[in-house]
Amino acid sequence: MFGLFLFLKIMETLNKLKENVEIILPENGLDEKLKQAKKEGRSLIIKLGFDPTAPDLHLGHAVMLKKLKEFQDLGHQIVILVGSFTAQIGDPTGKNKSRKPLSNEEVLHNAETYISQLSKIIDVEKSKIVFNSEWLDQLSSSEIIQILSKVTVAQLMHRNDFNKRFTENTPIAMHELVYPILQGFDSVKINCDIEMGGTDQLFNCTMGRQLQQTYGMDPQTVMCMPLLRGLDGKEKMSKSLNNIIGLTDAPNDMFGKTMSIPDSLIEEFLDLTTNFSLEEKQELIEQLAKGENPMNLKKLIAKNIISQYHDVKAAEEAEEFFVNQFQSQKFEEKVFEPVMISSIEAKNRITSLVELCSQLKNDVSKSAIRRLIESGAVQINNEKLTNPLIDIPLHPETKIKIGKRNFYELK
Repeated sequence: MFGLFLFLKIMETLNKLKENVEIILPENGLDEKLKQAKKEGRSLIIKLGFDPTAPDLHLGHAVMLKKLKEFQDLGHQIVILVGSFTAQIGDPTGKNKSRKPLSNEEVLHNAETYISQLSKIIDVEKSKIVFNSEWLDQLSSSEIIQILSKVTVAQLMHRNDFNKRFTENTPIAMHELVYPILQGFDSVKINCDIEMGGTDQLFNCTMGRQLQQTYGMDPQTVMCMPLLRGLDGKEKMSKSLNNIIGLTDAPNDMFGKTMSIPDSLIEEFLDLTTNFSLEEKQELIEQLAKGENPMNLKKLIAKNIISQYHDVKAAEEAEEFFVNQFQSQKFEEKVFEPVMISSIEAKNRITSLVELCSQLKNDVSKSAIRRLIESGAVQINNEKLTNPLIDIPLHPETKIKIGKRNFYELK
């Protein structure tokens, strides 16, 4: 009876670790590594590498970090590998052109911010954080050439983005070819058992397996998580594409951004960003299929996300703010952004409506502002105005609404 209970417990753990994982290479790799660790009476070394190309972590990063946390909770050793050397090369993964390398100062600044944000998900105190410049900076020219000799150009050209660029006669710089080899060498140096990454990192992670074998080591298992799509619903979540929900975003911003995702992303966000149970997720998906208003499910997702990275109270307050600001019809219940009259260019504190709105919304063209006014999307003190040229006296406590989501009050 005890043996059956133990077997069921092991299978439950294994299934939990495999949940949401898109690729495991080899297929039985996770099972074998866990058996090996048990037999040898040791923890597995689980690696996740980051090139600190931007200072903020987002929900896309969290997909992998949460899986790391599951391993950490089971007592395994998490190694966060900061690509302090490779970030100065520039990872070409998924790019159709070379990516700009970073300076050492940029790398260190971004890395410091990354590490401080990791604690939102994993226990940083129990994790090992290493910088690959520690060993890559020490390599001599001959040692680098010896590493490169273990990989052929034909192997590198199996990588989709390299192959595509070569076929399209788009330049591929030599340093880009070196990048995945050096990332693979990182796995050799830390004696990695399992490397985590997104599906776009599959080639780079398998390079670690190959190099470990050439050094006479047991090759690591590769576990690739799906890439969370960003707010546009098309491209993967990425700071450079401005489609992210950051782990340090304010609760109101997290809520508003989540509400803005297309309906087609609801199931993906339920699976990859929330900590609902499998049963709860399935029930919500069934509700959606039966005609539940997608907005209601987005609110649940938004509150769940905020509860994870802030707290339940912040999630409830963010929902209340969203409802008042964007769903309530009552003008007086809105939250108005204060604007100093002295910051507005005007003659004798009088300006036209189109000029006023253009200065308040300086990221929108004047012709677009004019169209908003003429369509009735602009209000002054709860009065709809449609003449772009009407004079507006600039008085304190004047309240202005531009479009659906922009509210200002003159001070």
